[in-house]
Amino acid sequence: MSEPQKMQRLSVEEYLTLEENDDYKHEYVNGSIFAMTGASRKHATISLNIASFLRNSLRGSGCDVFISDMKVYAKAANSFYYPDVVIECNNALKHDQYSDSPTIIFEVLSKSTVTTDRREKLVAYQKIDSLQSYVLVHQSRKLVFHFERAGEEWVMQEISGIGELILKCSPDGKPTVRIETDVIYDNVQVDDGPDLQVLEEAEALVW
Repeated sequence: MSEPQKMQRLSVEEYLTLEENDDYKHEYVNGSIFAMTGASRKHATISLNIASFLRNSLRGSGCDVFISDMKVYAKAANSFYYPDVVIECNNALKHDQYSDSPTIIFEVLSKSTVTTDRREKLVAYQKIDSLQSYVLVHQSRKLVFHFERAGEEWVMQEISGIGELILKCSPDGKPTVRIETDVIYDNVQVDDGPDLQVLEEAEALVW
């Protein structure tokens, strides 16, 4: 989650130097920087559930799993973001400060970031050649949106309630990992009933 910070436009090199030396994290969008804000307990728990499960599932596969602190460079959008969870399976292109070859990205949605996550970041991430999946995870109910690369196109699958997310970490589908919604939402209080506020939040996510 991020908020705009008034500052002169920075080059990529200046931004990376700032991030290396500053005590606070910032996202970078075409020269402008945005200070990151803290996450809720639900947000943090969901992110940790996803990252822990994927790390165990992909152990020995050659894929790395990062949570929160690894930036992703979306070169076509001249932007750096801090996704909630990132999988990278191309070790040859690794950088110390960021990933420019992620294969899967997760963002846990919140009221302050939902518009950015489903519009700006969706467009930017889909231009990353290595990316196979972009996954948006709702906080308040078991609701997941999975955008998956299918050749030159992207297809979206909505998973709600008890379901399973199937993720392909490369164009040839290897390795493939499966994660159930019960794992994603473990130890998280959700409301799958007809609560008006929750329904309004869910409807706001429909394209």
